[in-house]
Amino acid sequence: MNTHILFEHPLNEKMRTWLRIEFLIQQMSHHRPIADHATALHFFRNVGDLLDVIERGDVRTELLKELERQQRKLQAWTEVPGVDQSRIDSLRLQLKQSSSILMAAPRVGQFLREDRLIALVRQRLSIPGGCCSFDLPTLHMWLHMQQQQRDAQVTSWMESLEPMNQALTLILDLVRHSSPFRKQTSLNGFYQDNGDDADLLRLNIALGEQLYPQISGHKSRFAIRFMPLDSENGTVPERLDFELACC
Repeated sequence: MNTHILFEHPLNEKMRTWLRIEFLIQQMSHHRPIADHATALHFFRNVGDLLDVIERGDVRTELLKELERQQRKLQAWTEVPGVDQSRIDSLRLQLKQSSSILMAAPRVGQFLREDRLIALVRQRLSIPGGCCSFDLPTLHMWLHMQQQQRDAQVTSWMESLEPMNQALTLILDLVRHSSPFRKQTSLNGFYQDNGDDADLLRLNIALGEQLYPQISGHKSRFAIRFMPLDSENGTVPERLDFELACC
């Protein structure tokens, strides 16, 4: 069986930020429980990166706008004959609830930003090897506490991100399911098309082809160039079939 790889590419800055946030939260969730230096540094590095991404723009406002936009899109679907009305109603309710929770929540990332341990580790992460026990005795001590004590603290950090994460998960799920995959063919490793106001491109490519996509463009027009993984000896077929969804 030929394995396929899914590549996702954002077509605007908003989607680029959201995919980065999703990726970082997944990384933070992956290495738990935190039981040693390696898992701790992986976690804190991702926390620092997440705060950097959040601080670059108004994530909450963008998410609230998108929750509203998705509600309007679902409202339009209610007019379509034969549509699953109960599913539409359920999604609209989820969007509404998520919007209320996000609006009532403190500023995104504030709880993490004010935490002393996170701040101390974050300061040292840019220094090569700067998180040794003699550099960060507080982290060294934290790692010797009872596991359940650490777990409770990490849980409280993760829960502080939940209003944002819940809204983001809901939005990305709706975006990803907004368009089906369609078979396309590139000629000599090149493919271009109109974006039709899309936010996200999703490509399915067979792993056996040993090719990856280089994508450029924006919501109105995009181009894909397929590049060989082995840049010296790899080849690009004249015709390449792949699956593409413009979401």
